[in-house]
Amino acid sequence: MRSILLALVAMVLPVSAQDLSAKAWLEEMSRALNQEQFKMSVIHLQADHIRPLVYLHGKVNGQEVAFLEHLNGPIKNAVRIDNRVTFIEHDQPAFTVNADRIQGLWPAVFANDPAGIEAGYQFVLGGRSRIAGRPGQLVRLIPNDPHRYPLQVWVDMETYLPLRYELLTDEKELLEQIMVVELLVLEEPAPLLAEAAKQDWPPVINQLDRHDGQNWTFTWLPEGFKVVARDHHRLMGSQEPVEYVAITDGIANISVYVGRAGNVPMPDELMTRNGLGLVSEKVGNAEVVAVGRVPMETLSRIIRSLALDKSS
Repeated sequence: MRSILLALVAMVLPVSAQDLSAKAWLEEMSRALNQEQFKMSVIHLQADHIRPLVYLHGKVNGQEVAFLEHLNGPIKNAVRIDNRVTFIEHDQPAFTVNADRIQGLWPAVFANDPAGIEAGYQFVLGGRSRIAGRPGQLVRLIPNDPHRYPLQVWVDMETYLPLRYELLTDEKELLEQIMVVELLVLEEPAPLLAEAAKQDWPPVINQLDRHDGQNWTFTWLPEGFKVVARDHHRLMGSQEPVEYVAITDGIANISVYVGRAGNVPMPDELMTRNGLGLVSEKVGNAEVVAVGRVPMETLSRIIRSLALDKSS
Protein backbone atom coordinates (compact mmCIF):
# COMPACT_ATOMS: atom_id res chain seq x y z
CA MET A 1 0.00 0.00 0.00
CA ARG A 2 2.82 2.39 0.87
CA SER A 3 4.51 1.78 -2.48
CA ILE A 4 1.24 2.54 -4.27
CA LEU A 5 0.87 5.80 -2.34
CA LEU A 6 4.39 6.94 -3.16
CA ALA A 7 3.92 6.03 -6.81
CA LEU A 8 0.78 8.19 -6.93
CA VAL A 9 2.68 11.03 -5.23
CA ALA A 10 5.42 10.83 -7.86
CA MET A 11 2.81 11.06 -10.60
CA VAL A 12 1.35 14.35 -9.32
CA LEU A 13 4.61 16.02 -8.33
CA PRO A 14 6.37 18.25 -10.83
CA VAL A 15 9.62 16.79 -12.12
CA SER A 16 11.57 19.57 -10.41
CA ALA A 17 10.22 18.50 -7.00
CA GLN A 18 11.08 14.84 -7.61
CA ASP A 19 14.67 15.80 -8.44
CA LEU A 20 15.31 18.21 -5.56
CA SER A 21 18.44 17.76 -3.45
CA ALA A 22 18.22 17.66 0.35
CA LYS A 23 19.42 21.26 0.56
CA ALA A 24 16.91 22.35 -2.07
CA TRP A 25 14.06 20.83 -0.02
CA LEU A 26 15.23 22.91 2.96
CA GLU A 27 15.44 26.04 0.80
CA GLU A 28 11.89 25.46 -0.44
CA MET A 29 10.73 24.94 3.16
CA SER A 30 12.29 28.27 4.15
CA ARG A 31 10.55 30.03 1.28
CA ALA A 32 7.19 28.45 2.18
CA LEU A 33 7.41 29.39 5.86
CA ASN A 34 8.06 33.01 4.90
CA GLN A 35 5.66 33.40 1.99
CA GLU A 36 2.74 30.96 2.27
CA GLN A 37 -0.49 31.72 4.14
CA PHE A 38 -1.54 28.82 6.32
CA LYS A 39 -2.91 27.47 9.58
CA MET A 40 -1.18 24.61 11.41
CA SER A 41 -2.50 22.55 14.31
CA VAL A 42 0.56 21.10 16.00
CA ILE A 43 1.53 18.70 18.78
CA HIS A 44 4.80 19.53 20.57
CA LEU A 45 6.26 16.58 22.51
CA GLN A 46 9.14 16.78 25.01
CA ALA A 47 9.62 13.85 27.40
CA ASP A 48 6.20 13.48 29.08
CA HIS A 49 5.06 17.00 28.17
CA ILE A 50 2.54 17.25 25.34
CA ARG A 51 1.58 20.73 24.14
CA PRO A 52 -1.13 21.32 21.51
CA LEU A 53 -0.48 24.52 19.54
CA VAL A 54 -2.03 26.49 16.71
CA TYR A 55 0.16 28.56 14.39
CA LEU A 56 -1.13 31.04 11.80
CA HIS A 57 0.95 32.83 9.17
CA GLY A 58 0.11 35.28 6.41
CA LYS A 59 0.69 38.65 4.77
CA VAL A 60 -1.44 41.68 5.68
CA ASN A 61 -0.87 44.90 3.73
CA GLY A 62 2.63 43.75 2.84
CA GLN A 63 3.53 42.89 6.43
CA GLU A 64 4.36 39.38 7.59
CA VAL A 65 2.02 38.46 10.45
CA ALA A 66 2.09 35.31 12.60
CA PHE A 67 0.25 34.07 15.68
CA LEU A 68 1.11 31.20 18.04
CA GLU A 69 -1.40 29.95 20.62
CA HIS A 70 -0.89 27.36 23.37
CA LEU A 71 -4.21 25.52 23.67
CA ASN A 72 -3.73 23.97 27.13
CA GLY A 73 -3.30 25.70 30.46
CA PRO A 74 -3.21 29.46 31.13
CA ILE A 75 -3.34 31.85 28.19
CA LYS A 76 0.03 32.02 26.45
CA ASN A 77 0.06 33.59 23.00
CA ALA A 78 2.53 35.40 20.76
CA VAL A 79 1.92 37.74 17.83
CA ARG A 80 4.55 38.76 15.29
CA ILE A 81 4.27 41.78 13.01
CA ASP A 82 7.33 41.70 10.74
CA ASN A 83 10.28 41.88 13.18
CA ARG A 84 8.35 42.64 16.38
CA VAL A 85 6.97 39.90 18.63
CA THR A 86 4.43 40.61 21.36
CA PHE A 87 3.88 38.09 24.16
CA ILE A 88 0.43 37.86 25.76
CA GLU A 89 0.18 35.87 28.98
CA HIS A 90 -2.46 35.65 31.69
CA ASP A 91 -0.33 36.77 34.62
CA GLN A 92 1.61 39.73 33.24
CA PRO A 93 1.18 42.74 30.97
CA ALA A 94 1.81 42.20 27.27
CA PHE A 95 5.31 43.16 26.13
CA THR A 96 7.08 43.44 22.78
CA VAL A 97 10.63 42.59 21.69
CA ASN A 98 12.55 42.81 18.45
CA ALA A 99 12.60 39.33 16.87
CA ASP A 100 12.12 37.92 13.38
CA ARG A 101 10.63 34.64 14.64
CA ILE A 102 8.30 33.40 17.38
CA GLN A 103 10.33 31.02 19.52
CA GLY A 104 8.83 27.73 20.64
CA LEU A 105 7.81 26.07 17.38
CA TRP A 106 10.12 25.19 14.48
CA PRO A 107 13.87 25.80 14.80
CA ALA A 108 14.75 29.28 13.53
CA VAL A 109 16.85 27.90 10.67
CA PHE A 110 13.77 26.33 9.07
CA ALA A 111 12.71 29.81 7.92
CA ASN A 112 16.27 30.95 7.11
CA ASP A 113 18.88 30.05 4.51
CA PRO A 114 20.10 26.48 5.24
CA ALA A 115 23.56 27.52 4.01
CA GLY A 116 23.94 29.15 7.41
CA ILE A 117 24.21 25.75 9.14
CA GLU A 118 26.26 23.83 6.57
CA ALA A 119 29.35 24.26 8.76
CA GLY A 120 27.72 22.05 11.36
CA TYR A 121 25.46 19.66 9.43
CA GLN A 122 25.22 17.50 6.32
CA PHE A 123 21.86 17.38 4.53
CA VAL A 124 20.75 13.89 3.48
CA LEU A 125 17.54 12.80 1.76
CA GLY A 126 15.53 10.02 3.41
CA GLY A 127 12.32 8.27 2.43
CA ARG A 128 8.79 9.54 2.03
CA SER A 129 5.83 8.96 4.32
CA ARG A 130 2.33 10.25 5.08
CA ILE A 131 1.82 12.78 7.89
CA ALA A 132 -1.48 14.52 8.71
CA GLY A 133 -2.89 12.95 5.55
CA ARG A 134 -0.19 14.56 3.39
CA PRO A 135 2.88 13.01 1.71
CA GLY A 136 6.15 14.21 3.22
CA GLN A 137 9.81 14.05 2.15
CA LEU A 138 12.29 13.23 4.92
CA VAL A 139 15.47 15.32 5.16
CA ARG A 140 18.08 14.34 7.75
CA LEU A 141 20.50 16.88 9.23
CA ILE A 142 23.55 14.92 10.34
CA PRO A 143 26.14 16.69 12.55
CA ASN A 144 29.67 17.08 11.21
CA ASP A 145 31.06 16.74 14.74
CA PRO A 146 30.07 15.33 18.17
CA HIS A 147 29.14 18.75 19.57
CA ARG A 148 25.45 18.72 18.58
CA TYR A 149 22.60 16.28 18.04
CA PRO A 150 21.11 15.03 14.73
CA LEU A 151 17.63 15.98 13.65
CA GLN A 152 15.21 15.19 10.87
CA VAL A 153 12.33 17.00 9.23
CA TRP A 154 9.54 15.86 6.93
CA VAL A 155 8.62 18.47 4.31
CA ASP A 156 5.17 18.57 2.72
CA MET A 157 5.60 17.51 -0.90
CA GLU A 158 2.92 19.91 -2.15
CA THR A 159 3.41 23.12 -0.14
CA TYR A 160 6.98 22.52 1.13
CA LEU A 161 5.86 23.43 4.66
CA PRO A 162 7.30 21.35 7.53
CA LEU A 163 5.08 18.51 8.72
CA ARG A 164 7.21 16.87 11.39
CA TYR A 165 10.48 17.56 13.20
CA GLU A 166 12.50 15.31 15.52
CA LEU A 167 15.62 15.96 17.57
CA LEU A 168 17.51 12.77 18.46
CA THR A 169 20.49 11.70 20.51
CA ASP A 170 23.37 9.85 18.85
CA GLU A 171 21.68 6.67 20.12
CA LYS A 172 18.46 7.64 18.24
CA GLU A 173 16.63 8.47 21.47
CA LEU A 174 13.89 11.04 20.86
CA LEU A 175 14.46 14.36 22.66
CA GLU A 176 11.85 16.53 21.00
CA GLN A 177 9.14 16.14 18.38
CA ILE A 178 6.88 18.63 16.65
CA MET A 179 4.17 17.15 14.44
CA VAL A 180 1.46 18.79 12.36
CA VAL A 181 -1.94 17.12 12.79
CA GLU A 182 -3.80 19.47 10.45
CA LEU A 183 -2.52 21.84 7.76
CA LEU A 184 -4.75 24.34 5.97
CA VAL A 185 -3.33 26.43 3.14
CA LEU A 186 -5.22 29.75 2.91
CA GLU A 187 -5.94 31.99 -0.06
CA GLU A 188 -6.29 35.03 2.20
CA PRO A 189 -4.76 35.82 5.60
CA ALA A 190 -6.78 34.43 8.50
CA PRO A 191 -9.18 37.02 10.00
CA LEU A 192 -7.30 36.83 13.31
CA LEU A 193 -4.09 37.96 11.54
CA ALA A 194 -5.89 40.85 9.85
CA GLU A 195 -7.17 41.97 13.26
CA ALA A 196 -3.74 41.57 14.84
CA ALA A 197 -2.20 43.83 12.20
CA LYS A 198 -4.63 46.61 13.18
CA GLN A 199 -3.87 46.50 16.91
CA ASP A 200 -1.66 48.97 18.76
CA TRP A 201 0.75 46.60 20.46
CA PRO A 202 3.08 47.72 23.27
CA PRO A 203 6.28 49.43 22.11
CA VAL A 204 9.48 47.41 21.96
CA ILE A 205 11.04 47.22 25.41
CA ASN A 206 14.43 48.83 25.86
CA GLN A 207 17.51 46.66 26.07
CA LEU A 208 18.39 45.87 29.67
CA ASP A 209 21.02 48.15 31.15
CA ARG A 210 24.48 46.59 30.95
CA HIS A 211 26.57 49.55 32.11
CA ASP A 212 28.08 47.47 34.90
CA GLY A 213 28.25 44.24 32.89
CA GLN A 214 31.41 42.50 31.75
CA ASN A 215 32.18 41.41 28.21
CA TRP A 216 32.70 37.67 28.42
CA THR A 217 33.90 35.93 25.28
CA PHE A 218 34.91 32.41 24.21
CA THR A 219 38.23 31.09 22.93
CA TRP A 220 36.41 28.08 21.44
CA LEU A 221 32.94 27.41 20.08
CA PRO A 222 31.81 24.47 17.93
CA GLU A 223 31.96 25.21 14.21
CA GLY A 224 28.94 27.24 13.14
CA PHE A 225 28.02 28.50 16.62
CA LYS A 226 28.01 32.22 17.35
CA VAL A 227 26.99 34.63 20.10
CA VAL A 228 23.60 36.18 19.30
CA ALA A 229 22.67 38.01 22.53
CA ARG A 230 24.11 39.36 25.77
CA ASP A 231 22.26 40.43 28.85
CA HIS A 232 22.82 41.43 32.47
CA HIS A 233 20.08 40.55 34.93
CA ARG A 234 19.19 38.70 38.12
CA LEU A 235 18.37 35.02 38.29
CA MET A 236 15.03 33.98 39.72
CA GLY A 237 15.35 33.46 43.47
CA SER A 238 18.62 35.38 43.67
CA GLN A 239 19.50 39.06 44.09
CA GLU A 240 22.94 38.47 42.60
CA PRO A 241 23.33 39.91 39.08
CA VAL A 242 24.62 37.51 36.44
CA GLU A 243 25.90 37.86 32.91
CA TYR A 244 23.92 36.02 30.25
CA VAL A 245 25.25 35.01 26.82
CA ALA A 246 23.13 33.26 24.17
CA ILE A 247 24.85 31.02 21.60
CA THR A 248 23.30 29.21 18.64
CA ASP A 249 24.12 27.40 15.41
CA GLY A 250 20.64 28.07 14.07
CA ILE A 251 19.24 24.88 15.58
CA ALA A 252 20.85 24.20 18.95
CA ASN A 253 20.52 27.04 21.49
CA ILE A 254 22.90 27.35 24.45
CA SER A 255 22.53 29.75 27.38
CA VAL A 256 25.59 30.65 29.48
CA TYR A 257 25.25 32.37 32.87
CA VAL A 258 28.20 33.89 34.73
CA GLY A 259 27.95 34.94 38.39
CA ARG A 260 30.10 35.22 41.47
CA ALA A 261 31.20 31.86 42.83
CA GLY A 262 29.11 30.74 45.79
CA ASN A 263 26.19 33.07 45.12
CA VAL A 264 24.41 30.97 42.49
CA PRO A 265 24.56 27.35 43.71
CA MET A 266 23.88 24.90 40.89
CA PRO A 267 24.44 21.17 40.34
CA ASP A 268 27.67 20.26 38.59
CA GLU A 269 25.91 18.33 35.85
CA LEU A 270 22.33 17.46 34.98
CA MET A 271 20.51 15.97 31.99
CA THR A 272 16.74 16.34 32.02
CA ARG A 273 14.38 13.82 30.46
CA ASN A 274 13.83 16.06 27.43
CA GLY A 275 17.54 16.25 26.68
CA LEU A 276 18.20 19.69 28.15
CA GLY A 277 21.69 19.49 29.66
CA LEU A 278 23.10 21.66 32.43
CA VAL A 279 26.77 21.94 33.41
CA SER A 280 28.19 24.16 36.15
CA GLU A 281 31.89 24.87 36.70
CA LYS A 282 34.05 27.48 38.43
CA VAL A 283 36.17 29.72 36.22
CA GLY A 284 38.44 31.82 38.42
CA ASN A 285 36.16 33.69 40.84
CA ALA A 286 33.09 33.06 38.71
CA GLU A 287 30.45 30.36 38.76
CA VAL A 288 29.50 29.52 35.16
CA VAL A 289 26.38 27.60 34.16
CA ALA A 290 25.73 26.42 30.59
CA VAL A 291 22.33 25.07 29.54
CA GLY A 292 21.38 23.61 26.17
CA ARG A 293 20.07 20.63 24.25
CA VAL A 294 23.56 19.47 23.21
CA PRO A 295 25.97 16.84 24.60
CA MET A 296 27.33 17.52 28.10
CA GLU A 297 30.92 17.61 26.88
CA THR A 298 30.04 20.43 24.51
CA LEU A 299 28.65 22.51 27.40
CA SER A 300 31.67 21.75 29.57
CA ARG A 301 34.17 22.67 26.84
CA ILE A 302 32.35 25.96 26.14
CA ILE A 303 32.56 26.85 29.83
CA ARG A 304 36.27 26.07 29.93
CA SER A 305 36.84 28.37 26.93
CA LEU A 306 35.21 31.35 28.65
CA ALA A 307 37.44 34.42 28.93
CA LEU A 308 36.98 38.04 29.97
CA ASP A 309 37.62 40.54 27.18
CA LYS A 310 39.44 43.34 28.98
CA SER A 311 39.98 45.38 25.82
CA SER A 312 36.41 46.69 25.68
